Amino acid sequence: MKTLTIREAREGLSHPEQMFADSDEVLVVCRGEPVARILPAKRARPLSRASLRTFLASQPLQETPSEVLLAEEREDRV
Repeated sequence: MKTLTIREAREGLSHPEQMFADSDEVLVVCRGEPVARILPAKRARPLSRASLRTFLASQPLQETPSEVLLAEEREDRV
C-alpha cells in the first residue's frame, strides 16, 4: 500500500496513471491521520445481447399511454 500526503495526492492527481501504476491501494493522510483510501476500479462486465434481451423481456409493458398518465398527474397538481 502506498501512502501519500494530501499535497502529494493533489499534485499527483493530474497524472493518475503514474500515481497508481505501481500500487493497488493508496492511503491519503493529513498530519499522519488517514483521510482517504483510493482503491482500483473494478472493470465492468460488458452486457451481452442475450442478457439484455432477457432483461427487456422481463420488464412489464406499459398499458396506459404516456399522454394519459401525464394528464392525470397534471390534474392532481391543481
